[in-house]
Amino acid sequence: MKKRDIQNTFQKVALITGAIVTVCILAIALLLVNNLDTVQNWLSKASLEPANIIIDTQVTQGELERPWRNLAQGGEYHDWRLKPLQDPVKQLHPEYIRIDHLYDFYDIVSGTPGNLTFNFSKLDLILNDITDVGAKPYIALSYTPPVISTGSIIDKPQSYADWQLVTQKTIEHISGTRGISDVYYEVWNEPDLFGSWKYYGDKSYLDLYGASARGAAQAKGTRPFKIGGPATTALYKNWIDALLKYATANNLRLDFVSWHRYSYNLNQYRTDMRDIRSWMREYPAYDGKLEYHITEWGHDSENNAGYDNSLGAAHTVAASIEMIGVIERAFVFEIQDGKDPQGQAAWGRWGLFQHPDFGGKAKPRFHGLLMLDSLQGDRLQLLGKGSFVKAVATKDSKGAVSVVLVNYDQNWRNVESVPITFTNLQPGDYTIVVNRLNGKDSSSVQFINGVILQTMVFLDKNDVAKVTITKK
Repeated sequence: MKKRDIQNTFQKVALITGAIVTVCILAIALLLVNNLDTVQNWLSKASLEPANIIIDTQVTQGELERPWRNLAQGGEYHDWRLKPLQDPVKQLHPEYIRIDHLYDFYDIVSGTPGNLTFNFSKLDLILNDITDVGAKPYIALSYTPPVISTGSIIDKPQSYADWQLVTQKTIEHISGTRGISDVYYEVWNEPDLFGSWKYYGDKSYLDLYGASARGAAQAKGTRPFKIGGPATTALYKNWIDALLKYATANNLRLDFVSWHRYSYNLNQYRTDMRDIRSWMREYPAYDGKLEYHITEWGHDSENNAGYDNSLGAAHTVAASIEMIGVIERAFVFEIQDGKDPQGQAAWGRWGLFQHPDFGGKAKPRFHGLLMLDSLQGDRLQLLGKGSFVKAVATKDSKGAVSVVLVNYDQNWRNVESVPITFTNLQPGDYTIVVNRLNGKDSSSVQFINGVILQTMVFLDKNDVAKVTITKK
């Protein structure tokens, strides 16, 4: 074969080989695109970390912070009362309870624009309920009283001077006449949704906030209180920037910044705090001086079956654990379900309790929070949380060590047998009690002649458990 013929042959082979390789690559690419969810799931599983909990029983980290001790109730129905739930809600030890729909539920404002009268008797009933469970009110100043609105309850007032007076009188009643100290007043509720307010233009939230802040400044005879906002549906930098710049330019009081967060992703709550704190560096006058509140949170802003089963409980407990030391206040939404138009007891509503017509039954989220809040004493050093399993541990004044574990998986797949190692113990007999969300509790005794106690706890899908060890 001539040299030229050999070269031509090699060139043909190379072309054919290249074509085959190209076809294979395209086929693989097409396969990956068509099975992207499967590929992503496989990659995510490859990076997952199982939990291996190690608790040093002698290394404390101060008093356990409890950002979950804040509850919220939305506008489910006009005649809602907290009183029938007083005993179980007390067990959660709420510090604040947030209410909205102030001016369309409680018939506070009457009269005509420029000539308003005020009656707080209906509001006083719910304020009594809040203080009776040992909490303080967190007031969302919403919505527009019908007598001063340009349209509906989510439209702007005919005059911001009237809204300013409404704010002033509200604060004077709650923080003055009622004598409740340290009340928070949050200007509106989800303005970007309810009323489609903007931070500019004819219907500007900034005008609403300005009138509110001026009303707060004119309030007389009050105990200490705080005012802030904007309580948007999520954390938006453009809203925060606009509010901070407006408050600065107009010398307005701003004590806290608030937003709502509904997300399956536990990391989102920490991401919000990282973002807001980084944005604050642009505003040295406020940096380190504002409080940051998530005034509604859950795994889904829409009706979702998880709110009626253990997924909601697992998400609530896991997110609460991840908030410790990061978030100041986070308001679990909400306390009690509204009534299903179809008459079902469980309809994916957000409440910790079902509607009163169905006995106000406590749902798994309530029991999960109750288990978490039962932790006593100082927080202990804990290592080894996993991709799905989160945990927090404490030691009480009598030396009992407890750890709450939660296996949260929104896809309902993960199960784990979680090893737990307690270090720096004294030798002797230890009682190990395991309490479970499903009520299948257990107890055992283990003798150790060293300083380490090891046990294993099986966690089913979206399971919550509490393990307590006590030296006999």
